[in-house]
Amino acid sequence: MNRKEFIELFKNWQVALLVVLLIASVFFIYPHVQDGKLATNLQYGLDFTDGTWLQMEFQAEVIGFETTRPVTDFLTDLRTEIDAEMYLVDDNRLEIRKYVSEAELRQIVAAAGGSLTSYEQGVSRATGEQVKEILEQKLNALGTRDAKVNPLTSLSGITRYVRVELAGVSLSQAKDIVGKQGRFEIRIHTTGNETEHVLYGDTITTVGIPTQEPPGSDRWGVSFTLSEEGAAQFRDAAIRYGATTDPESHWLDMILDDVVVYSAPLSQDLASQVQAGPIRQLFASTGPGQEGLNAAKNLEIHLRAGALPVEVTVAGSGSVSAPLGEYFKTMSVLAFIVAALAVGVVIFYRYREPAIVLPMIGINLSEIVILLGIAALIQQQLDLLAIAALIAVLGTGIDQLVIITDEVLHEGKVPSPHLYQKRLTRAVGIIMVSAATVIIAMIPLALMDLSTLRGFAIITIIGVLVGVLVTRPAYGKIIMAILSK
Repeated sequence: MNRKEFIELFKNWQVALLVVLLIASVFFIYPHVQDGKLATNLQYGLDFTDGTWLQMEFQAEVIGFETTRPVTDFLTDLRTEIDAEMYLVDDNRLEIRKYVSEAELRQIVAAAGGSLTSYEQGVSRATGEQVKEILEQKLNALGTRDAKVNPLTSLSGITRYVRVELAGVSLSQAKDIVGKQGRFEIRIHTTGNETEHVLYGDTITTVGIPTQEPPGSDRWGVSFTLSEEGAAQFRDAAIRYGATTDPESHWLDMILDDVVVYSAPLSQDLASQVQAGPIRQLFASTGPGQEGLNAAKNLEIHLRAGALPVEVTVAGSGSVSAPLGEYFKTMSVLAFIVAALAVGVVIFYRYREPAIVLPMIGINLSEIVILLGIAALIQQQLDLLAIAALIAVLGTGIDQLVIITDEVLHEGKVPSPHLYQKRLTRAVGIIMVSAATVIIAMIPLALMDLSTLRGFAIITIIGVLVGVLVTRPAYGKIIMAILSK
């Protein structure tokens, strides 16, 4: 192929699109040397980095019910009997935020004048997403790198588990960070050692960073803002129990998971302000020096963490060490290279013609590069199953290129342009039907939030789409230009 023919080939929009995507993908992957090692923008999953995963189970259930009583009266009786928070998911489904067995719940519902029509352990999709947001806030406050929170939601919309992956965190640390419910509460001392509830963490709207108060002093603390409802609750409790008139006798306790994380009285100035009206902006002083700063940092985390609306228990856990992650990464790269070489050997044995084999291998590898570029762009984590999907795309891609090659060749020769285009169209039609079948098979895995299986499905679907829309049409033009010579 001379220079003019080469330029004409790349003027074809399908080939040009392939080249543009290939260059863009290399840019998104951004291979570079960092600290003496090859680094990229690819996001690796827990299989390839040291870290821990936790799978936590919600201690709650979503039930279907029927009743002839007014729903409000029915729910009031249920709430009194079960002593738990509960919310209507829709007209005849109820989320109960406390674990109760199906047999026990059936009796309680019957006693309240209703009947149980369905029972699924877990929470509604909305509650699952709320837990995800709270955990992400908690992890961000801790500065945890590469944290991933995935609610595992079934097709019925019920979330029974939430999976958390933490890179660079030990199993014991992970359980301390996210394995607890994290229920945050402020209580006030009344008489003796008795305390009364003031407000929960969900009324805290914003939290500041540790600062010195007054500025330049040695005393540290954390400012936080209450919602209007929270400020009213805070004022009512402070006045009712005497914290505004005798603050030293009525300290405030901040409690996380039944453990007091902060305890102090109102200052005289704040007590006077609260007596006069609701105060939304508060400052919790933690003391002087490094000890006060450390206490302020911990309090900031607790204030930001909020409260999980539902109790959780650790249903499963695991960890990957740094050497094991590197081993997995090395073996995955080796497996991919072996797979590519095996594909090349089989193709060469079939056609015995470098003019056919080299474009096929080049197109196949370019498809993998584009797929990795898209993964880097959308920050899709690559784990062992994602690598398996890449190898599967490599194999299915060669299958489809063989279909095109065999279809367009006529007794070992390239047919006329009209017949070539007709056969290419027929080959692409076969490939599109095959690709549609794969995509339909992968869609349930992509939608069901099955953790790593979801990544496998996403990589497979993207690979199939890149092949059908970009690399297969481009290969058809390239192979015709080459074989016509």
